[in-house]
Amino acid sequence: MRFFMITTDHLCGRIWFRDGDDFRAAMNYVAIVAVLAGVKIVAFVLMSNHVHFVVACGDEARARAFIDRFKGKYGLYFWHKYHVQGLLRSNNVDIRPLTAQDEGLERAIAYVQMNPVAAGLCQHASLYPWGSGNVFFNLNPEKGRAVKDCSVRTLRSILHCREKVPSSFVLRDDGVLLPYSYISVSFVENLFRSSKRYNFFLATSSKARARLEKDAAPVFLDKNVLAAAIDLCRSLFDRNDLSGLSRKQLVTLLEQLRYRFGSNIEQLVRITGIPYPEMSELLEEL
Repeated sequence: MRFFMITTDHLCGRIWFRDGDDFRAAMNYVAIVAVLAGVKIVAFVLMSNHVHFVVACGDEARARAFIDRFKGKYGLYFWHKYHVQGLLRSNNVDIRPLTAQDEGLERAIAYVQMNPVAAGLCQHASLYPWGSGNVFFNLNPEKGRAVKDCSVRTLRSILHCREKVPSSFVLRDDGVLLPYSYISVSFVENLFRSSKRYNFFLATSSKARARLEKDAAPVFLDKNVLAAAIDLCRSLFDRNDLSGLSRKQLVTLLEQLRYRFGSNIEQLVRITGIPYPEMSELLEEL
């Protein structure tokens, strides 16, 4: 078995996931497509406009088949929901082989887990819900119901697919297949050997260093955040731009941008044109 890091380019001008239902659908596709493609998920994270995976499989072709099939399934879901075709067609993918020597695998896992922390979305990898961040060294894993206890019709409705799911998988109350039920938690924990060593790799990863060096500055370019803001205006408020939004709608939009991109007040002022004092008042309402 070999290991690979799979990374998609940041999607410019669009976001992969517009709401919680989109994230939940994609979380389930990770588990389902991994089974279909014959790969083992080691770690992963779903960000607003890109995704990262560490997978174990026989060769790079199988890793490529996994990500292509994942993009295809999610793209079809997105088309049905938003009537947008070809969302991920031009979204390039980088696949790199990893080695367990020289701690390369540990560093890759830490890099993936620290993405939301580097983006300012949470304080620790375990607090981000859309990935494998809360799976490892967790003494109180989330509870759920076994897939085998659900009817076929219920599963198809929840998972947005017709493929069979292994009976050992576990569903969270909100319909997400819990990552610990398809990730080899014991393998990763044995790899790191202890929670202390695991947290050391998180804290010293390149993503953690980048966060400290930027001193909480935005990770995403203004033009990409602006494009995402317009996309959110369309999906949330059925408007083509920020003009005409009510105060409540503006607060909702700002909350989404802060959560998804870690935008600070300076970036939000730049992309919206809202004066600093007014922006400060709006952010106090979040």
